[in-house]
Amino acid sequence: MRWWFRRNARRSDIEVAEYCATIILYQAISKLDTLAVISLVVDAPVENAKLGRPVIRLADQAWVEVELPKLGEPPPLAIDVYSTVSTDQARLEALTLVAALRRQTAWDVRPDFGESDD
Repeated sequence: MRWWFRRNARRSDIEVAEYCATIILYQAISKLDTLAVISLVVDAPVENAKLGRPVIRLADQAWVEVELPKLGEPPPLAIDVYSTVSTDQARLEALTLVAALRRQTAWDVRPDFGESDD
């Protein structure tokens, strides 16, 4: 289980735990194109695009972010699904996104949840 504490913009004085489930995309595609396709597949807009941390909401307390490989690294690309509720919710949303991407694109995407600390 991976989780972080981050200051939530809506609740500026409260720290919120974020649980993460990672999906790996095995194609060479840009972050912007990846976000655009995910946005179309889940029928949700890209938020915060001009603020440097674009996200797409998947559920009330779950969202997706795309992590770029470091400079010069080849694919794969990491698609991180976050939840403020639990690791289980993050994984469920990630698996739902994998199924939708497989149905609607030709992408090779796979969950990469690693070993659990639970």
